[in-house]
Amino acid sequence: MLIDSHHHLWQYSKEQYPWIGPEMSVLARDFWVEELRSLADENRMDGFVTVQARQSLAETEVLLALAEDEPLIKGVVGWLDLRSPELPAQLDRFGSAAKLKGVRHVVQDEPELDFILGDAFQQGVGQLSQYDLAYDILIFAKQLPAATKFAAAHPNLRLIVDHIAKPTIDGPDVDPIYSRLMRELASLPNVTCKFSGVATEVVGDWNIDLVRPYWDLMLDAFGPSRLMFGSDWPVCLLKTEYSRWLDVTRELTATLSETEQRQFYSETAQSAYKLQ
Repeated sequence: MLIDSHHHLWQYSKEQYPWIGPEMSVLARDFWVEELRSLADENRMDGFVTVQARQSLAETEVLLALAEDEPLIKGVVGWLDLRSPELPAQLDRFGSAAKLKGVRHVVQDEPELDFILGDAFQQGVGQLSQYDLAYDILIFAKQLPAATKFAAAHPNLRLIVDHIAKPTIDGPDVDPIYSRLMRELASLPNVTCKFSGVATEVVGDWNIDLVRPYWDLMLDAFGPSRLMFGSDWPVCLLKTEYSRWLDVTRELTATLSETEQRQFYSETAQSAYKLQ
């Protein structure tokens, strides 16, 4: 079974997606259910976790409605306003949706390195476990120290690191500070990690030799039972076609046992998000 733990859907408009700049013209079009079905057929995917691309309750509502009618969408990571006094009402509204599996905030875009440690934000995140929801940590590598403190403060919450915390990859050597910080975060048993969006973080052209050291680090730090496949489609199209990224991960995982490959390609995501 192949589960893609991280992809997006959108019907493009410049106003709704201002982060898609002129240099990202490949993304400035619709990526919707029809495109997702074609992607699944071409790559023999069994299911996807659909992740928010806008910090909007309306988007969360639309994605959940799509998921109810589309069996390929196994779960949704939506957005709720975790700092708002209205969060309990939002959780009452969306928390019972069968395919809402997690919540994400775009912490990488927040100017404060310790945004994730804010009192209101942490209080909001603390309410997710009442609804059996996971939380996706979307950060840049420079925000890892705060993320580790955050994860340690929520030991009973399932936490998933997106895109291996988005390091800047500009050569074959892994920054030792990044390596140490990722290992510290991985030492917390409630944290899993998506091997996704890695090609996008490479400066210039990418290849498997530039990606492999990061794979080795993640595999050693998290193990296959806490590491999961993700594509970050369609954002990955900035650097790679879907099939190429899938092929590269297959080469990287070739030395794993069948059990470990099942964990990476499906079981870790199923466990972290409680997919059915």
